[in-house]
Amino acid sequence: MSKPTLKQVEAHVAELTQALQRERADATNIRRRHEEEIASLRTRLKANVVSDLLPVIDNFERALKHVPKDLEDNDYIKGVQGVVRQFETTLADMDVERIKTVGEHFDPNLHEAVSMEEGDGQHEIISEELQAGYKLGNDVIRHAMVRVTRQK
Repeated sequence: MSKPTLKQVEAHVAELTQALQRERADATNIRRRHEEEIASLRTRLKANVVSDLLPVIDNFERALKHVPKDLEDNDYIKGVQGVVRQFETTLADMDVERIKTVGEHFDPNLHEAVSMEEGDGQHEIISEELQAGYKLGNDVIRHAMVRVTRQK
């Protein structure tokens, strides 16, 4: 057997170098995809947990809407209001945002129209929020249920 020539060795080294670079690129791509999948799973998990907790905040808010005037300064009521504020702060810390409604243009990507009041215009403006909607980043966790009025 003859010894390889310098050109053959250099060609083999170049071939191995390219193979190594491809493997490194593949490993980097796999790592990046894995990190993206983990981030996506975390976001979905966060959205699922928040979605499960939204009825709780809905019930607190409904209860507070029906507090008689003479009980508004009651310490118990103030405590419930504090719980609602704490919940809202926690949602904000999780990058969960309440969807804007009343006075906004109706957007079927964010809002669910429960009723439509005919007016004298073509612009569909939200006149009442029936249930709050929330989004996490650009993803809607729950559409806001709203009443819409056609206005000029």
